[in-house]
Amino acid sequence: MKPVTLILMLVFPVAVIAQEQDPRLIESRPIATSVRPEAVFRTANVEGVFVEPSPSPGVGRPFPQATKASRQTSGQAQPGSQQPRRPRPEGSMVGYIDNAVVGSQIRIRFDGGFDNPFPDRAEFFYAKCGCYTGLAGVIPQAFDPNASGPGSSAGVPQTLNFQQLYVDAEYAPHPRFSFSVEFPVRWFQIQGFQPIPPFPAFSNQSGLGDVRVGFKAAMVASEDRDVTFQLRAYVPSGDASKGMGTDHSSLEPALLYHQKVSQRAAVESQIGAWLPIGGNAGVPTAGSDKFSGKVFFYGIGPSYELYTGSRVRFVPVVEVVGWHVLNGFQTQPGGPLLGAAVDASGTDVVNIKFGARTSIDARSSFYVGYGRALTDATWYKDIVRFEYRYSF
Repeated sequence: MKPVTLILMLVFPVAVIAQEQDPRLIESRPIATSVRPEAVFRTANVEGVFVEPSPSPGVGRPFPQATKASRQTSGQAQPGSQQPRRPRPEGSMVGYIDNAVVGSQIRIRFDGGFDNPFPDRAEFFYAKCGCYTGLAGVIPQAFDPNASGPGSSAGVPQTLNFQQLYVDAEYAPHPRFSFSVEFPVRWFQIQGFQPIPPFPAFSNQSGLGDVRVGFKAAMVASEDRDVTFQLRAYVPSGDASKGMGTDHSSLEPALLYHQKVSQRAAVESQIGAWLPIGGNAGVPTAGSDKFSGKVFFYGIGPSYELYTGSRVRFVPVVEVVGWHVLNGFQTQPGGPLLGAAVDASGTDVVNIKFGARTSIDARSSFYVGYGRALTDATWYKDIVRFEYRYSF
């Protein structure tokens, strides 16, 4: 999977660029023009109205085609005299950091994540492990008949791989405001279970994930800089018992930034927090703490426009994205909390992402990227991402 992804990352932009017509050929083509002979002899009076020469000295009549409207448009650029203006979302080149540019767009994204060792950590990926429903006679203090995650009275995954397909639509009725909705579909495959007899294994799962709705409000929006407030809400639409969601609502406020530092270079960043509303009981079950936890996140991504043609742009980008878990728990057999869990507070996860965005014309772009965990704590060790974005 990983070698194929890297090959696609290299081959796709080259193939697109190879199909692009050489702009020098367009420039070298002769342009047919016609000039009316009498136009050479037109002159303008002091009011700027063109007059046609008359046999009588000092006398002239206004040329019929010269009107006030023509004078107003005389200073405007003619069609074809410059490149078409790109929609504002095309200013963003990142693939993992949220886009600070407000604009209407449709985005289709596919993620493939590998080796997630603690999928219920802070209930960030999915809800508290269903294995707690089977602890009544084993660890009574940790027994939770309401644990809503996958694997009811079943085993604890050692690690899992997952895939997620997102369809996201953003609509901007105003240049500084937009609202959005995102529908995710998830698949995951268990890569082995903890050896804890007599808990049985459970099967791989798939289904609709937690739907996200939100809005953006730009505080600064210019050609070179964007500062945007974003608020998203997670709706618990996924079946938590299958690992498709967290079984609670969440809010995610964030501040997004985009800065063009030169004609070809830009930097984008984000800072925000994931705030769960509710969640399963913590460990021990009788305690006041929730299994879910707040997560602070941040990221920065510089990009450089390596190739620019008449129709195609190729922009590599490097992103560093991090998360800091503020509270919550994660399931870990043999852990310090009743031999069942670990306090997830203080966990730091940092990833580096390498990718490139290829823009075609003024509206479409493709992103291909690969991410790798830099810390021992992970949401996944490796991830690949493919994205298509259409701006309108």
